[in-house]
Amino acid sequence: MKRILLILVLLCTTYVQSQDKTFEKEVKKISLEIEKITKQEKDSLKKKVKAINKRLSKGEITEEKAKQLKKEVAELHASNIENRVGKEELKLQQLVQDKTNGKIASDEAYFNDYMFNFQILDRGIGILDPSAGERRRKRNRKRNKRTTSQIVLAMGLSNVIENHNIGSINDSEYKFWQSHFYEIGFSLKTRLSKKASKTYFKYGLSFLWNNLRADNNQVHEVNGNQTNLVTFPQRLTESRLRHVQMNFPMHLEFDFSKNKKYDDGFVKDRTNKGIRLGVGGFFGFKLGTRQYLEYENSNGIEIEEVQKDPFNMNTLNYGLSGYLSYKWYGLYVKYDLNPLFKNSNTRNLSLGVRLDLN
Repeated sequence: MKRILLILVLLCTTYVQSQDKTFEKEVKKISLEIEKITKQEKDSLKKKVKAINKRLSKGEITEEKAKQLKKEVAELHASNIENRVGKEELKLQQLVQDKTNGKIASDEAYFNDYMFNFQILDRGIGILDPSAGERRRKRNRKRNKRTTSQIVLAMGLSNVIENHNIGSINDSEYKFWQSHFYEIGFSLKTRLSKKASKTYFKYGLSFLWNNLRADNNQVHEVNGNQTNLVTFPQRLTESRLRHVQMNFPMHLEFDFSKNKKYDDGFVKDRTNKGIRLGVGGFFGFKLGTRQYLEYENSNGIEIEEVQKDPFNMNTLNYGLSGYLSYKWYGLYVKYDLNPLFKNSNTRNLSLGVRLDLN
C-alpha cells in the first residue's frame, strides 16, 4: 500500500511540474541565463582591464604591452560569451522544436494571438512580436495630436493713426509710451493635413484691455455723434480712455519646428520648438468703455473721476494681426481696419510681445 501511495505521489508531482513548465516560462529562463552570462563576462573583463591599468600606472608594463593585454582579455571574454550563449541558443532552438512537436505546453490564449521569432541580443533574448510595431505606431499617432491648445498672453504699446497713414502716428494726440494694451486668451492650433506638416490654423478667444492716454491735458468729449479731444480746465495727472473687447483671432501659422522621426518612418509633430510665423486677423465687439480722469479742483482736492459712456466707439471691431515668434515668445502686431470712433478715420494700431504657452 505504501508503495502504491509513493508511486501516486511521484506521478502527481511529475504532472504538476509538467503543467508548470510552459513555453513562455522556459524562454524567460533562457533569457535570464543569457543576461547573467553576459553580465558575468563583462564584469570579469572590467576587473582585468582595471588590473592592467593599475600595472601600467605603477610602471610594471609598457603602454604597448597594456594594449596587447587588453586586446587579449577582450577577445577571451568575447569568445566566452559567444560559446556560453551559443549553448543557450541551442536550448532555445530545441525548445521551439518541442513546441512545434507539441511536447511542451504553452499559454495558448497568448501564443495563438501572436507569431513569435527570436533574436539573441546583447543582454538576452528578444521575443519579437510583429504586431508590436503597429501598436507602437498607434500609440505614436494617438500622442501626435492634430489639435493642441495654448494660453495666449500679449502686451505692448497702443496708439492710433489717421486715414491708414502710418506716418500720422508722429502727430498722434495720445502719449506714445504711456498708452498700452493687455490681452489674454485661449487658442487652438490645428494641423491642416493629416500627416505632420508646417502649416496650421490657429483660432480662439481673447479679451483685450486697450488704454489710450490723451496728451496735452486733453479729455474725450462727446458732441452728438462725434467724439473729440478737448482741453480740460484743470491740470490732469491722468486722462485715460479704456475699452474692453472680446476678440476671435484667426491665424494661418507656419511652424518651422523640427519634427521627430521614428525608426519605422513615422513622423510626429513637434510644435512651438522653433520659429513660428502667424498671419491673419480678428473680429470682435466691445464690452464697455470708460474714461478715467485724475486732477485737483479749485479747492485743492484730488479728484478721481470715472466716466462710463460708449463715447461713440464702434461696437463691432475687426482687423489684421500677425506675429513672429521663437518657441513660445515673439513679437505681435495688430491693426484695426474699422475706425475706433464713429464718423472718424482714427484707427487703432498695437505693437507688443506675445507668449503662447502650451
